[in-house]
Amino acid sequence: MSRVGIGYDSHRLVAGRPLIIGGVEIEFERGLSGHSDADVLAHAIADAVLGAAGAGDIGTHFPPSDDRWKDADSIGLLRTIVASLDGRVVNVDATVICERPAIGPHRAAIEERLGSALGAPVSVKATTNEGLGAIGREEGIAAIAVASYEPADGASE
Repeated sequence: MSRVGIGYDSHRLVAGRPLIIGGVEIEFERGLSGHSDADVLAHAIADAVLGAAGAGDIGTHFPPSDDRWKDADSIGLLRTIVASLDGRVVNVDATVICERPAIGPHRAAIEERLGSALGAPVSVKATTNEGLGAIGREEGIAAIAVASYEPADGASE
């Protein structure tokens, strides 16, 4: 029996950091602030996968209070999560929410990078916030993801 999980994440845009979305560095004048590499999309997907597996959330597994995860590669964290589960990710559908930069030119690379880490197909879409709120003012970027997960032997985690 497949299980479904949902994940959401958001981070502030700040000067002096690279912008990494879905494991792909995107040229932009600002990057995302966070304890790890602040990959908002990878974090939303991690929470979706962990939720589907009934295995907590990314903050439980990689707490920001632990210096081991400072500037951590979020694709590596995804690989660690997948390796820890007794089952498989079936697929992931995700949306990045930002005014800029355009995600479309990077979509194929992002989907490939995430799919490789998860061992499953990943569909990435992008939308704006139509100028509304902090995201609309280009103060940050958010992502939402849904993951389908199949526990080994049909058992629940």
